[in-house]
Formats: sequence, structure tokens, C-alpha cells
Amino acid sequence: MACAGFDVEALRAKFPALAQEVHGRPLVYLDNAATTHKPGQVLEAMDEFYRRDNANVHRGMHELSVRATRGYESAREAAAGFIKAESSRECIFTSGVTDAINLVASSVGQARLRAGDRVLLSEMEHHSNIVPWQMACERAGAKIDVIPVTDSGELDLDAAQRLMTERTRVVACVMVSNVLGTINDVARVCMMAKAAGALSVIDAAQGGAHVEVDVRAIGCDFLALSGHKMFGPTGVGVLYGREELLEVLPPYRGGGEMIESVSFEKTTFARLPARFEAGTPNIAGAIGLGAAIRFVRELDDAGVRAHEASLLEHAQTRLSEIKGLRIYGQALRKIPIVTFSIDGVHPYDLAPVLDRFGVAIRTGHHCTQPLMKRFGVTATARASLAMYNTHAEIDVLVEGIERARRMLA
Repeated sequence: MACAGFDVEALRAKFPALAQEVHGRPLVYLDNAATTHKPGQVLEAMDEFYRRDNANVHRGMHELSVRATRGYESAREAAAGFIKAESSRECIFTSGVTDAINLVASSVGQARLRAGDRVLLSEMEHHSNIVPWQMACERAGAKIDVIPVTDSGELDLDAAQRLMTERTRVVACVMVSNVLGTINDVARVCMMAKAAGALSVIDAAQGGAHVEVDVRAIGCDFLALSGHKMFGPTGVGVLYGREELLEVLPPYRGGGEMIESVSFEKTTFARLPARFEAGTPNIAGAIGLGAAIRFVRELDDAGVRAHEASLLEHAQTRLSEIKGLRIYGQALRKIPIVTFSIDGVHPYDLAPVLDRFGVAIRTGHHCTQPLMKRFGVTATARASLAMYNTHAEIDVLVEGIERARRMLA
């Protein structure tokens, strides 16, 4: 059932962790929405940095610092090219999407939010795109409005339009749901936000590994990208912001290379992107992310997308055959994530049984408690697939679920 021209086994061979056994069975890793595995060239790039080039960036007048700075800034250029930013100055390295959204919420909140203003979120946001805005709103005296999700797991964009008023200052929306797999029409959301005079913030944590991320086509003001969810290392991500906005926002953290000059009376701040990168950055992480981006861009994008679509179809078809299994999220456009519950089987009991089959899935509320409430559940099971997964692995998942259902239901 492999897609013509797409050699998934050759791709898998590039990911060392996929070759291992768990409990005496071949690993079936289906927890990619939590984090993805890393190809050899990402591991080698980080190893090479620590073995040969280890030094701080932008500060040393010696060869190692020059090499480290070159690698770090090359990664920024790679990130800018990946999301089609106008300039690498629009790409701020962060510790991940959560950090990026906290940065935007803090700086935009300080500069733009006032008492009575509104921030519009969606019902399918994960906590990292809810809590920072709640904190910003509490500081400013602003309020949060929520775009509802339909029964099929799509944003109600008519409701979104009605909720955008002259008081709406920010619209923050996820590009791809980490639970439902839904690919949102974020370009339309951003267009509506712009028409309402609001800033748009896109959480692309799940988007980077599965869909094209083109900030100019989307028309967003800010976008947050995760490193470890797109085959890069943990602890690094990218915040994109339109340059004219970043230039006037107050810095998020102080110290390190984000300063221009310091006295006890006053500090002036550096130009972009250093303005928002306080302290010693995650240099190895950024270099690893750059390697991950170059790895992804070298792939056959059409082949990857066709393979992922085939995986999703196979997973939904096979799981639907299981008695008492309900799938959450049936959007017309979605990535290969299948979230489900089974009558009589608690997700927390299911996961350990699957683990004995070598199958890794995620269970719980997936950091989306409002979305769980929307669908009337407290926890679900989630199989999230990546381009290196196979149809045979889905069959192992189904075999494990059937075993668990006979044991537990």
C-alpha cells in the first residue's frame, strides 16, 4: 500500500531511533505530535558543533566563535527560507512554541492591550496558546472570546467573523490541531483579523512537519514554529514577526546580546533579531534545527504528502472497524492524527497494553482541556503519524487495541 515513488524504508533508515525494539517487539512510534524522532544529519550537526566548534556566538574574536556564529546564523537563514519570511531579522530563536507565544503575549500585551480590549482564541487551542493570553489579559484588564469548533472538528468561521469587533486587538489561532488533526484556513482567519484591525498570531507547532508554512501567503503578523515537532532538537523554536512590528515591541527578557548600551540610568536595546534573544542562546539546538530544515527541504514534498494522506486514510479505516471506537475530528483537511476513545476502555489503561506491543501513543487531555470539554470527554487516546510511519505499523496498532479491548472492556 506504499505510495508509488516514495521509499518509506529508505527514509526510515535515516532515523536511528526507529530501528530499536521495545519489550521485544519492533518500535511502532505513533506519538509524533508530542515529538518526532531525529534524522542522522541533525544528530551529526549537533555532535559536530560540540566536538569542534563549541563557543559562544556574536562575542568571541576567535575562530571557534566565528564558526559557532556562522552556524547559528546559517540556521536562522534556513528558518527564514523555510517559512518564506522577507528577512532573517524577522526570525527570533526561542526555546519553542510555548516560549514564542509567551513572548508575543507579553510584548503585545504590554504595548497594545488595554482594559476592555478583546483577544480572540479558538476552542481547539492547546494550553500554550491560551494561558499566556489569559495572563496578558489579566494584566491589562482585557477579555478573551472563543471561536467555537463544529462537531466535525472544524473552526466555525462564521462565528469567528461575528466575534471580531472593534475591540478585538489580537486573534491567536492554531494552524493544525494537535488533537483533531484539522488544518485550519489560517489565511482566512488572518484576513478577517486584519479587516478588524487586529494582530494575528498563528501557532504552527504541528504545521511545520505536515503542511507548507508560508508567512506571506498566510498574511500573519506573528507565527510560532517548533523545532522538535519537525525532526529537530528539543528546546528550540522560531518566532516569526513582521519586522515593523518587532521593531517597536518592548523586549521580552533582558540581558546578554539584546542590549545596545547599558548604564544604571538607562538601557537601549539592540536591533533585530538580537533584541529578543536575551542571554546565551541554544546554539546547538539552533544548528540542529537548521539541519532539520535542510533535511525536510531535500525531501520529495509531494511524495511525503501523498504518503501521509494514505496513512491517514488507512488509520481511519482500520480504526473505524473496531467495535465501540469513536474518532474525534473528521475535518475535510487534516494531518495524520487520529484521536479516539473506546467504550469501556480508559485511555490510561489502553496505553500500557499497547506499550507491550511496542506501540507508543499518547493518552490524556493533550494539553487541550477546553477541547476535551467541548467533546464531553476528560481524556482520549491519540495516534499521531509522521512521514516515516508505515501502513504495517497501523495494523500493529489495531492488533494491540483489539487485544486491549478483549482484556479491558
